[in-house]
Amino acid sequence: MTTPPGPEVSHARGDVLTAISDGLVALLRDFYGRGPTRVKTYFQDDLVVCVMRGGFTRVEQTLREGGRGAAVIEQRTAFQELMRERFEAVIEHATGRPVIGFMSGNQQEPDLMCEVFILGPTDLVDDEPPPAAGPTH
Repeated sequence: MTTPPGPEVSHARGDVLTAISDGLVALLRDFYGRGPTRVKTYFQDDLVVCVMRGGFTRVEQTLREGGRGAAVIEQRTAFQELMRERFEAVIEHATGRPVIGFMSGNQQEPDLMCEVFILGPTDLVDDEPPPAAGPTH
């Protein structure tokens, strides 16, 4: 029989969620010049998901209004991949666990950005590398 988490566990969990949310928003603010206006972080088992809203720069907003929304998404996707190590460092510092997977997505209406992290250890990934691909004759 498991006992429900006590107040100290809930408080510690809240601290982890806050550290993740604050850390990712701070990174985006530092590199974009402004950050998301809303953020919500979920952490369950080996999964961390951070959903953010708002934060388009004036340039991005102008591109969107001019029908160039795809360029904004492409630029944000490239940026998020370059920021990968920084994003992962925030998660690893807050959770104390290594990030073994990172995926990122954006949409414009409503304007949402989603960062997904898979933490190790996890039963999603085998310890052994996948078998090498042989000839496909």
